Order: sequence, then structure tokens, then C-alpha cells
Amino acid sequence: MYLCLKIGELVRSHPNRWLCKEAKFKARESRGVRRTHSTPQRQSAAGGKRNPPQAENWPIYEAIKIAFTAAVVVAALAASAVAQPVYTGPPLDFTPLIEAARVRGPLDFCGEPVPLLDPDVRERMEREMLLVLWDAPQVIMWIKRSGQYLAPIEAALRKHNLPQDLKYVAVAESALRPHAGSPKGAMGFWQFIEPTGRRYGLTIDPEKDERRNLPASTEAALAYLRELREMFGSWTLAVAAYNMGENGLRKEIAAQGSGDYYRLYLSLETQRYIFRILAAKTILSDPGRYGFHLRPDDIFPARPSERITLDIARETPLFAVAQAANTTVKIIKDLNPEIRGYRLVPGQHRILVPAGSASGLIERLGQLTPPANDKGDEIVYVVREADTLTAIAERFNVSVADIVGWNRLEAKKPIQPGQRLVIHVKAVGNSGKPGP
Repeated sequence: MYLCLKIGELVRSHPNRWLCKEAKFKARESRGVRRTHSTPQRQSAAGGKRNPPQAENWPIYEAIKIAFTAAVVVAALAASAVAQPVYTGPPLDFTPLIEAARVRGPLDFCGEPVPLLDPDVRERMEREMLLVLWDAPQVIMWIKRSGQYLAPIEAALRKHNLPQDLKYVAVAESALRPHAGSPKGAMGFWQFIEPTGRRYGLTIDPEKDERRNLPASTEAALAYLRELREMFGSWTLAVAAYNMGENGLRKEIAAQGSGDYYRLYLSLETQRYIFRILAAKTILSDPGRYGFHLRPDDIFPARPSERITLDIARETPLFAVAQAANTTVKIIKDLNPEIRGYRLVPGQHRILVPAGSASGLIERLGQLTPPANDKGDEIVYVVREADTLTAIAERFNVSVADIVGWNRLEAKKPIQPGQRLVIHVKAVGNSGKPGP
């Protein structure tokens, strides 16, 4: 800014500026135009027409304007350069990350060797190691969730005598999150799309999505992987087919004349898929070597629970189930992520409840939900100001769970004044007076 002001002063004080102006005035006086303090009237004595400016004085003015503009631009650029932040901290050192990502063989997947001597294979492996290690919070969450979710998968693999490396497929697919989803419609721990999930026995409908149920989806995934292993003769190819589909992989094998995953040109996602699984295996097999030093109490424990079978004769809100289990709706939903919404439809349901609550639960649930054929008289109650579900339930001698179930209320949405609620009572006169 100081530089710009000085340049302006120089331009205003330049002698050529006044010489040019004086020459202009003299030229006008020679034509009979009187000099005034205001702008001279550029008229000729004869016709009163305006005279054009003197062309010979313009180059000097233009040169001054150009010089001033250039000086302003230079000053602005200099100020911008000065304003740029300069890193003055200690020199950055990525040596530990580079060393950690350096792959040391031998390495295998489900007992099948990975050809790390191939430069392309080593490059792909080290790239995934770098990317996974750079996302350290994600790796920490893998380790923390392992107690809740990897242990049941390991038990299922032992039960079916399958390689333990297959558990890392779930890590790469969903990061061990039951509600993980993809833009293509895949869902759950093993990222089944709906047609494939139904093909392997999973229930997927508006009331239930078993892709989010760990035991059910793990059984379906292992059945699918066994079938793919028989189809392609290799666990590596079977897992690649799990990612891209068996038909797509068969076409690529036929077109390229090779059955070696590491030498097939596949979609970029599938080319990286096995290596991401291998990176998860490498790190989770020895997390301390890569700087992930977690204590046993850092691992999220599995929530103690027990399974119970409920034969539901009428639509039952989860609120009633939670009450009967002496817990909350959130706990019921967390233990049973496959349940959609906040109610159980008529039929048989095998659900998890907190440990110790299964005994007597069916009897308690029966007290909270009267028989399906014993609804009583139906009335319509209009919600008033300051009404709550608890107050309305007490007025009509019914349970909150009943009102929620009869009216398909969402647990997260409070009732509003003017809202109409259907209530079934045996004798309105004994239970209170309905609203208008």
C-alpha cells in the first residue's frame, strides 16, 4: 500500500503532466478559446462544434497510466506473497509409515501364496498397506469391534472347517458395522445385495432385514463362499467373485485366458479387493507391530444376551417387548439390528434380549398386550394440550404399548394436539371419558 501511494505522488508531481496540460491550454488559446478554472468550452469560433483532444499529448498520459497500473499489480502480488504462511516446525518424517508399509514375505490368503516377488503385486500390496495405515482411526475401530463381531465369525468358521482368513472379508466389506450400506444397495456385515441375500436364505422385507443380523448373514456368506470355491477352485478367485459376481469373473477368465487372480485385469475395485483384505489380515494379526497398542479393556465387549422365541398373535410394539425384558427399545434394537421399525408383526420371532431377562418374559409380555381377540370397544381420542401417552393410557386403563401398537406410532415422534388415537376399551364408563 505504501508503494502504491508513493507511485501516485510521483505521477502527480511529474513535470510532463503539467507540460502536457500547459501545451493543451496554449493550443486552445491560439484557436480563440478562453482559459477558465472550469473545463474549457471546446467550441470553435465558427460553428460551435466540439474539437477532439490533441492526439500528440495522449501517449504521455497512456504511458503514465500503464506504469501506475503495473506498479499496483506488482505491489499486490508482493503483498500476497508475503501473506503466505511459512511452515517453521520440525522437518516432517514419514519414515515410520514407509517402513510399516514395506511388505515382508511370505504372505498367503487361505493357504494360497501371494506372489510378492512380482513387482506389480508388491506395488499393489504396499499401496493398500499405506492407505489402510494412513486411516489409523478406522484400524483402531476394527480392533475395538473385534470382540463383538470377529469372535462369532471365527466360531462359525471353525464350525464349518473353513479358513480363518475369510473373516477379513467382513472387515473389508463393512468395517464390522451392521448398518453399513453401499450405493448399489448392499447392506450389512457381509454386504449382500437383496437378490443374493434371499438366494441364501436371508429374510429381507419391510419388517426385517437379516443382512444386518450377524449369525444369519455369516451363515449365508459362508455358504456362498463355499459355493464359489467349488466353482473356481481357489479361495482367492472365490473372494474376487464375491466382490464382482461369479458371472463377471467367469467372462474375464475366458476372455483373458488366465485363472490367476494376480494376473487378471479386472475392475479397479476388484483389483484392489484382495489386497485390502490382505492388508487387514496383516495388521490385525499383529497390531502392535504397526503401533496399535490397545489394552484388553479397550476392546468393546460383546453385550451379554440370550435368545428367545416369541409367538406373536397380534402386532406388538417393541416398546412392550422392551418393558417385558426390563430394558429399553434401544437395547432391543442394538441386539437385533435386523428389525426394521418399532414393532413385531404376527408370527414367530427369534430375538436376542439382555441376559437374565428371558425367564418370564413371555408372561410379562402377555400382561402388557391383551389377546388379539380381546380388543374391546373402539373409540377415537383426540389428543389435547399437555397430553402424554402415559396419561392417556392411565385414563383408559390400557398400556402405553397398546396405544403405540394400535396407532402405529413411532417411538421418536411425540403425539401432537389434535391428533386422533384409536383406543380399545371394554367399558368406557369404567375407564374414563373419551375426548371430543
